Amino acid sequence: MAKGTYPKWYSFIKKNHGKFINALEQLGETVRQEGPLDAKTSHLIQLAAAAAIRSEGSVHSHVRRALQAGAQPAEIYHTIILLASTIGFPNASAALSWVYDTLGEKAV
Repeated sequence: MAKGTYPKWYSFIKKNHGKFINALEQLGETVRQEGPLDAKTSHLIQLAAAAAIRSEGSVHSHVRRALQAGAQPAEIYHTIILLASTIGFPNASAALSWVYDTLGEKAV
């Protein structure tokens, strides 16, 4: 996804509540810069958290962001597979389907 191109719902919120979204985006950028983890690792961690809370939109977003940060499709799928013993297979499977929405069969 090109920078500045967002899903319709996010675009609606951004248009109607720009200060709110700008603050959230700034917070996300600030916390990523706060520590030693690189962007790819940060997005994979956020992807795992999104999967754990069953946030489909967040999974889609962090898949795209992880790709932009240099993650390979196999790393993204592996991030979710690693969660199966923690969040359970049904939750991991749902998250894998959301990853597939963005990546398709570009697994390995």
